[in-house]
Amino acid sequence: MHYVIGDIHNELTKLKSILNQIKLTKEDELIVLGDVFDRGEPNADPVGVYFELLKIQAKCTWIRGNHDQWLADYICEYYSKTEKQQKKMYPFMYNSFELMNARLTEMDMLYLANRIYTFPLQKELELDGKKYLFAHAMTSLPEVSQNRDYYLMGTYDFDVFLGDGMEGFISICGHTVTAGVLEHPKGMYLDEYKTSIWRNEKGNVYLLDCGCGFTGGRLACMCLETGERFYSD
Repeated sequence: MHYVIGDIHNELTKLKSILNQIKLTKEDELIVLGDVFDRGEPNADPVGVYFELLKIQAKCTWIRGNHDQWLADYICEYYSKTEKQQKKMYPFMYNSFELMNARLTEMDMLYLANRIYTFPLQKELELDGKKYLFAHAMTSLPEVSQNRDYYLMGTYDFDVFLGDGMEGFISICGHTVTAGVLEHPKGMYLDEYKTSIWRNEKGNVYLLDCGCGFTGGRLACMCLETGERFYSD
C-alpha cells in the first residue's frame, strides 16, 4: 500500500498515532509531504520525529518542505562559522534548531541538513492507472520545471491550482492548512469541517495539512489504493 502523510511539524505523539493506525510493512511506501520540523509547542520533539521516521522499515519518501529547507540552510550557515561568529548570529526563527542542537552533534546536524537537500521537490507515481504528483505546496506538470520556491511555497495563482489542478494528474500537497481554504468554492472537506483532508470538485487536488503543529490541529494520512483516511488522536 501507498500512504501519504501531511505536515508533521515536530509532533511526535501525533506521528506515532498515525503509524500505529496504518501499521506499515516492508512492502508499503510512506510519502511525507514535507514540513517535518518547526512548531509543535509545548511538546515539540524534532529529534524524536526525525528518529521515528528513520526507524520506518517501509520505503519512506520525504518531500522537501519550506520549513525543512530553512532548517537545513540555517544548520549549514551556523556550522560554517567560528564559535565567536555563531554567538552573533540571529537565532533560528523557529524552535527546531535549538531543540536539535541540544541533543545532536555537529556531524549529526550537518548530516541531516545534507539529507534534506537530497529530498525531492516533487515526486511522480503511477498506480492502478492513475498518475499522481506529490509536492509540498504546489505541483507542476512533469515536463514543466519550476523554481524551488514554487514547490515549497506556492505562487500567486494558488487558487487556480486548487480549482483546476494539473490535467491528467492527481496532485497531493501539504503546506496550506486546510482550515484556510474553507470558503474555496470548488472543494470540500472529506471528513470533519476545517480539520480534515480537503479535495477539490474535480477530484484531482488533495490538501493534507490539517493543522498539525498548531493548537487543535491534526495530522492526516491517506491510503492511495483504498482512499481510507486516518487522523491523529
